[in-house]
Formats: sequence, C-alpha cells, structure tokens
Amino acid sequence: MAEETFDKAEAVKLLNQIMEAELAGVVRYTHYSLMVFGHNRIPIVSWLRNEATTCLTHANEAGELVTHFGEHPSLKIGALLETHKHGINDILIESLEAERTGLTLYRKLYELVRDRSVLLEDYARRMIAEEELHVGEVNKMLRKPGEITQFQA
Repeated sequence: MAEETFDKAEAVKLLNQIMEAELAGVVRYTHYSLMVFGHNRIPIVSWLRNEATTCLTHANEAGELVTHFGEHPSLKIGALLETHKHGINDILIESLEAERTGLTLYRKLYELVRDRSVLLEDYARRMIAEEELHVGEVNKMLRKPGEITQFQA
C-alpha cells in the first residue's frame, strides 16, 4: 500500500507543541528536584533529574524532526504553573498530569500521520510507548506500599 500524504503543517505544529511541552518538562522536573527534602531526597532527586534529561532528549528529537521537514523549531516553552505544593505526592500528581498531556500530543501526531509517514508514525508510536511507561511508573510511585490497584487522580 502506497503511503498517502499527510498535513505537513499540522505535523510540524504538533511537533513544535511536543517540543514546547518537553522543554517545560525540563524546567518542571529541575524545579521539583530542587524542592525535595527529607530522608529519601537523594533517590527522588536523582529520578527527577533523570526525567528532566529525558524531557530534553524528547525536545531535541521533536526539534530535529521539525528541521527535517524544512521548518523552524519553536522558541516557546509549554505552560508552567507554580502551585507552591512541594510535597512528594503533590509533585508526582503534577508529573502524572504533565505526562498525560504529553501522551495526548503524541497520540494526536500518531493519528495525523498513521499510514501516511513511516518516519513520523514510528516516532509517535515509540514516544507513546515511552510516555505510557512514564505514566505507569509515576502511578506506581503514587500507590501505597503493597497496593496493587492503580492510583486514580
């Protein structure tokens, strides 16, 4: 089956939105890592800083795809909301919401390019899988020890 064409302008728009959201993630996770205190600080800070690095990698990938299509990557950053809630559960709930927002953007891209661009479809599928794993990991962190049922936010 020959690939159909896709709306390049819409794909680039979504890629730029993804890049902006991921850059906001860099700032958000870095901020969170600075606000963690207590006995479990070191492993939590390490995890948050790793998430910031992952977001930067994701932003770079989206930007590279924008320039691949001969377009200009955004200089904007996604929305950042300072809630002044810095308890670990609050941070994780905010992280869960941000991860779900990113997942929605990747799914929109996938729907736009499915069966139309192998490059973008494979990229979107890979990123959806990564984001689903991130959502699942944060969800597990929000559960009480021994609790199997998913956390509902």
